[in-house]
Amino acid sequence: MIRLLICLYAALLPIFAMAQPSRGAYLARAGDCVACHTAGTEGAPFAGGLPINSPFGIIYSTNITPDLETGIGHYTLEDFSRALRDGVAKGGKRLYPAMPYASFTAITDSDVRALYDYFMKEVKPVRRRPPETRLPFPFNQRWTLLFWDMLFVSHERYKPHQDRDADWNRGAYLVQSLGHCGACHTPRGLAFQEKGYTEASPFYLTGAVVDNWFAANLTGAPASGLGRFSEEAISSFLGTGHSDVGVVFGNMVEVIENSTKYLRQQDLKSIAHYLKSLPARAESASFKPTAPAVAAELSAIVTGEIERPGVGIYQSFCAKCHKATGEGEADKFPRLAGNPSVLARNPTSLIHLTLQGGEITQTQNGPNSEKMPSFAQKLSDPEIAEVLSFIRNTWGNIAPPVTTREVSSLRKALRR
Repeated sequence: MIRLLICLYAALLPIFAMAQPSRGAYLARAGDCVACHTAGTEGAPFAGGLPINSPFGIIYSTNITPDLETGIGHYTLEDFSRALRDGVAKGGKRLYPAMPYASFTAITDSDVRALYDYFMKEVKPVRRRPPETRLPFPFNQRWTLLFWDMLFVSHERYKPHQDRDADWNRGAYLVQSLGHCGACHTPRGLAFQEKGYTEASPFYLTGAVVDNWFAANLTGAPASGLGRFSEEAISSFLGTGHSDVGVVFGNMVEVIENSTKYLRQQDLKSIAHYLKSLPARAESASFKPTAPAVAAELSAIVTGEIERPGVGIYQSFCAKCHKATGEGEADKFPRLAGNPSVLARNPTSLIHLTLQGGEITQTQNGPNSEKMPSFAQKLSDPEIAEVLSFIRNTWGNIAPPVTTREVSSLRKALRR
């Protein structure tokens, strides 16, 4: 019997090995490399050519398959490490910081080796030469990036904090290095540098505008951040795109679909553990659902006894899904009462969703996908500003109103 079990184990072992990704493949998922280095749904994975918008012009991602002519097949481990962690390609050409090497510089040597082995041995080589990046002068002078690098990049590997537990350190490492969360969630300075790369900075992960979306505040801010949500809710959101934290939308959809939904549960828990340790920062709103006036106001809205600006538009276009109470419907339509995205200091994402609509991502362990329609043709700029201001200041939500100018500016930007 024992011999039979040993033989069965030996026969099934290759199948189990094939089902499990290699360490390098897993790390590439954690780094979401495929998102930037794949030209849309029609492009070959990692073959580059994705146009990345920057304030200085379009930057095209490179081919990082092991093709010898157009990819990185001729890179040594040292070449690979220098490009990944120092922002310098083979031959000495400096990479634009659209490639987040300022975060990747914290990746450990062993993880760099695993990534190198994955890209050289497991990724299929693709012969494709992406369009060449041609920025206007003086941004086409790549040598000047040396000074940018000297000013803003530390070039230090992640060092565990001895006063923190293993989960915290694992979460900090994933967030700060491979996950490069700050690339979207940390505001930029005048030189387009992130204003902080670790929790030591008061600006780190406090939210920023990226491609006409506002990447959320990930600090412990109680209204617009993660202060009111448990570690379990945060890890569930990263794994499925749904939880008490809210529902995924915008650029974060790709992050979850390409990266975080593939992470091990323990890594998701570690990330949540680290994020929950961040103090509240950059808060400009509040959520007070138990205030005495809230219940009376809600009753009056539901019964139609009062007519506040925006309430009629909300009842006509929004209440069917999000309910008059702002509670939404679990696993289908997100709640608006206390939603951090609703209470964000910058309403860009809220305006974007109203103008263009959106679709809730579908993940393996999440609920069915739902769509939000576009209201760009149904509502004017003043009407959108009015209804969003109503949403940001009802059910205990207290946030700055949305202006007609903000709606108009984003509508024009989305038409370009």
